[in-house]
Amino acid sequence: MASTTEAHVPLYLRAVPYLPLGLFAALGAVLAYVQKLPCRLGGWDQGTSTYTNFCYTDIFPLYFARQLSTQDPYFADVPFGEHVEYPVVLGEVMQVFAWLARWLAPGDVYRQAVGFYDATVILLAICLVIGVLLMAAVAGPTRRWDALWYALGPAVILCAYINWDLIAGALSMGFLLAWARKNQVLAGVLLGLAIATKFYPLMFVGALFLLTLRTFAWRPFLTTVGAAVGAWLVVNVPFMYFAWDGWRRFYVFSQERGVDWGSPWLYFERKGWPVLGTTDPSVLGMVSLLLLCVAIAGIALFAPQRPRLAQLCFLALAAFMMTNKVWSPQFVLWLVPFAVLARPNWKPLALWQVAEVWYFLAIWLYLLYQDEASKHLGIGDDVYFTAVWGRIITILIMVGFVVRDIFRPDKDLVRQAGIDDQGGGVFDRAEDRFPAFR
Repeated sequence: MASTTEAHVPLYLRAVPYLPLGLFAALGAVLAYVQKLPCRLGGWDQGTSTYTNFCYTDIFPLYFARQLSTQDPYFADVPFGEHVEYPVVLGEVMQVFAWLARWLAPGDVYRQAVGFYDATVILLAICLVIGVLLMAAVAGPTRRWDALWYALGPAVILCAYINWDLIAGALSMGFLLAWARKNQVLAGVLLGLAIATKFYPLMFVGALFLLTLRTFAWRPFLTTVGAAVGAWLVVNVPFMYFAWDGWRRFYVFSQERGVDWGSPWLYFERKGWPVLGTTDPSVLGMVSLLLLCVAIAGIALFAPQRPRLAQLCFLALAAFMMTNKVWSPQFVLWLVPFAVLARPNWKPLALWQVAEVWYFLAIWLYLLYQDEASKHLGIGDDVYFTAVWGRIITILIMVGFVVRDIFRPDKDLVRQAGIDDQGGGVFDRAEDRFPAFR
């Protein structure tokens, strides 16, 4: 929350310290575009070169695969399995940019797809800059520069334009800043829109709930959740009513999707180990996530001092990612800002970034290995799974440090500076009212 002194400083002067961060974020966005240039300049239609150049993106091929040149997401007259497999905010972003691409290049589907990619990248670049600035505002004046990890992190640059995740990232950071500034209605609206863009921000509701149990700040919590539900319904109900099959495609796809790339469950499946057994991987993932969430709840409720909101958001999100049936390279974008806010120590963050970069390279080489024609260019199971477990192990190291910081607040780099919870809003310096601490 801004201090009394800051509140009397003109807005344009308060914005000045953020200008360099915005420029660094813009640089990161440009570098991400340059990294995809081999595909942008023709590699998308040259077979294995998409993987050998490490420039794959979902944005270009989905323009064709989801028939965006002629059909509208959710309302398309296509088989159920060919509907857009994303929540409605993201789907409608695709729709708007598909309209723009059709208008700019009528009759030329390839040019439309390239224009669709370029326009989408511009939006994602803006979302990255906004997300970095919002993260810096949440971190506060003493830790503002921690946002450089989000602006110029190697894995962020490599994965920025694989999918549309940066939109949810900006909305999630907006939610966190609004909560920090005690604007619960705005926080709820942004959270609801984030959940309607990518599903992972739903995990933040649990973090809010646990801290509400410790502080009894029920009114802000219920206001935020109510606004989130309202915003989610506003953008979803029209599609539920007018395009039921298109709307429910995301939820059916998420349920029926098998074990996929990046998931630790894939390792057990490929090794033939009886970990999966005959259990539906969706059930296995949900049970595993539930067990981890129970552990997080125990940490949150019985730590000697109330955890910071960013710490619980990080733990919940890490649990969600590690138990998921799929762990795409771009999921790193979900975790970076919360990992940095939870524990802004460069050593474990750098180690994790190395693991994420290795996974980014490994997944494309592994996909080359799946085709006999390009097998000699790729890597096999054993090498690929070093990348899978590298991500898991480095995230677990960060989880361990965050849990240690929760139980030993004197080790928390944020609290060492005399800050309680810079993103906590009503939780910041709140009294513990959970029965165990009364």
